[in-house]
Amino acid sequence: MLAGHYFGACLPTFASCADRYCLGGYGGGGKTMEEMLDLAKQVEGLDGLELVGNWHVNDQNVHQVAGLFKARGLKICMLVPDLWTQAKWGRGSIAAPDQATRRAGIAEIKKVMDWAAELGCPVIDVWPGQDGFDYCFQADYLEADKWMRDALADCAAHNPKVRVLVEYKLKEPRTHCFVNSAARVLLLTAGLKEVGGLLDVGHSLAAGENVAEAAALLAKYGKLDYLHFNDNYRSWDDDMMVGAVHLVEYLELAYWLRRVDYKGWLTLDIFPYREKKVEAARECRDWLAGFFKAVDRVGMETIAGVIARGDATEASAMVRKALNM
Repeated sequence: MLAGHYFGACLPTFASCADRYCLGGYGGGGKTMEEMLDLAKQVEGLDGLELVGNWHVNDQNVHQVAGLFKARGLKICMLVPDLWTQAKWGRGSIAAPDQATRRAGIAEIKKVMDWAAELGCPVIDVWPGQDGFDYCFQADYLEADKWMRDALADCAAHNPKVRVLVEYKLKEPRTHCFVNSAARVLLLTAGLKEVGGLLDVGHSLAAGENVAEAAALLAKYGKLDYLHFNDNYRSWDDDMMVGAVHLVEYLELAYWLRRVDYKGWLTLDIFPYREKKVEAARECRDWLAGFFKAVDRVGMETIAGVIARGDATEASAMVRKALNM
């Protein structure tokens, strides 16, 4: 269905999807990991799932989790250290002003790296969501940058079997996150060859980026290691289904992923709160496959020619052709 790529999803896609208004979730998802995995297996072409450390994996259940995935023929495509849901990270993790907290953040990342190695998962995602600020005069920007860079370098050297990736986001849970754009990832990880990048389409949209441009730049510097797919209206990270809003941007992204020869995971990071979980994941899969088919329908050389000429009306006509309109 998605030739040349592994197709994955974050495990909470198949949970009941709680939010701050409905803490118990809206229903329709699995309550246990086994139930969520069984729902995931109903999505044809799904190769693996992304897990969060301590939510889904811990020292006590790591072997059990491996067995649950193996029994269902699923891979673990990513582990994510939880650096955002506990009160101790309220003032930051790897960029917290308190040195003991920074050390704890580094220890958390290394712990998850070891779980990943044990589970045969080659990458972890560091999303420092609590590292940022809410008010002016609340952060030492230069020190924070140094602390994050030092922490990433330390973690990258910890386990050669696991690559550390950095995910960016403009805001939430802080009003300003330090790692807020593709450019910021490139600056932060420059010279750190063992640290890569994770591009979340919704985060890129909410940051006001052109997603295809962000992907191309990350790829140019060897930092496009992994992708999260979702959609939103740009004002917030809504984690909607792929293609719900930005059809043309998704089409351009599919072209650039072909052009930079991206071979990594295509992983859904959606929260189908009120939607049927399996059907939502299937729709996302079909939209992603459709965008790549549309690129192939027009042809890489044809698209490259349109880009070279820079004619907006020609580009518009090409988009209609690609979408069979």
